[in-house]
Amino acid sequence: MKDSRKPAPATPEPTQQFERKTAYGEHARSYERNTLLFQRYRRKVVDALPLSEGQVVLDVGCGTGLCCGMLRQRVGPEGGVVGIEESPEMAAVAREHVAREDWHNVTVVQSPAEDANITVTADAALFCAVHDILQSPSALRNVVNKLRPGAWVAAGGGKWAAPIMWGVNAQLRMLHAPYVRSFEGFDRPWSRLEQFTEDVQVRELAFGSGYIMTGKVPARAGAAE
Repeated sequence: MKDSRKPAPATPEPTQQFERKTAYGEHARSYERNTLLFQRYRRKVVDALPLSEGQVVLDVGCGTGLCCGMLRQRVGPEGGVVGIEESPEMAAVAREHVAREDWHNVTVVQSPAEDANITVTADAALFCAVHDILQSPSALRNVVNKLRPGAWVAAGGGKWAAPIMWGVNAQLRMLHAPYVRSFEGFDRPWSRLEQFTEDVQVRELAFGSGYIMTGKVPARAGAAE
């Protein structure tokens, strides 16, 4: 397993960050169509999360709910899925999706992950393509504090490939620019989450331009910084 520590390119200009910040809301209705090619990758991240029927899982940064159905399949009708999404527009689409599919055991909390009122103690958490959340210690702390000791977490998304793969990295920047506020930490997106977890394993994909990280929550994970 690889765990590269390459420096990331410079952070985008503030005006570009503002455009990224609003992109989720502006493109909520087209997000599923625009990212359809990545559904196979989402499946890989979901499958990396050890889940059993009857468990409760948090889908952190659930977007329009593209992972909710896959998670529901894993926990079954007696389990539960709690989606957390900051964008009101994305959360609205996710709730429409839940209502259309009649997923009685899937709920969507519209809130930043830092402030989300999570009223359950969950058995697992998914962080799929949520780079900004992974860079926020307060968001991670709020989520991890609602996981039972020994709970599994899985994270996945894009990352910088080796510097020699400059063409790949240029494409990565264009691809992810509408959906991240900053590329800070894009060399090792999981680095803050691993401070809250143990037994961390990282697998790189797509010539190093993607990753899947898994880990377990220790007994006192909330003390991490």
